[in-house]
Amino acid sequence: MQHPAVPELAHTTPHPVHWLATATALAAVVAGSSFLQPDHATAAQAGPPAATRTAAPDPKNVEYPLQCGVTAPQVQKQATGDLDGDQNPETVAVVRCASGTGTPPSGVYVIANPTEGKPRVVATLVDPKDRLSVTDFAIRDAAVTATLLGYSTPDVPSCCPDTQDKAKWQWQNGTFVRSEQPDGPAAKSV
Repeated sequence: MQHPAVPELAHTTPHPVHWLATATALAAVVAGSSFLQPDHATAAQAGPPAATRTAAPDPKNVEYPLQCGVTAPQVQKQATGDLDGDQNPETVAVVRCASGTGTPPSGVYVIANPTEGKPRVVATLVDPKDRLSVTDFAIRDAAVTATLLGYSTPDVPSCCPDTQDKAKWQWQNGTFVRSEQPDGPAAKSV
């Protein structure tokens, strides 16, 4: 008997078990693809790839333009959101100096991550020199909202703010623009 030059390849002959394995694998691929759907189409352009997006800046690692004497400024509140539409989140922090009595004024600062280095303050929405306290602070729909408590005259004690102002800041044309919220007058007695 003469042997062929190429040995017999028994596995090239299909058997029912091969067809069953192929059909099972194909069914798994089809079933799996039904769970993976593309995103819905929108008119907006996609942002930068995920690899270029940064994490929200930590407000505790920032130098604030606030002099508190021997103590460090205290972050009272913070919120995070993409305020300028660049797909990278900013952090907005309400910061004030510690005080044993009265209500110390607050500063509201927008913090961003630069391309290199530590996070830094890029905008001041409320300056502590204005003697305002901040309540009801949030970021919604790429806008910062807050209720600002203040004083009608310099003679009003710092413990007892007597005016209230609801404000909103949005990024427009390269700067934060402040507007009054529609649900309240510009300044009213508390």
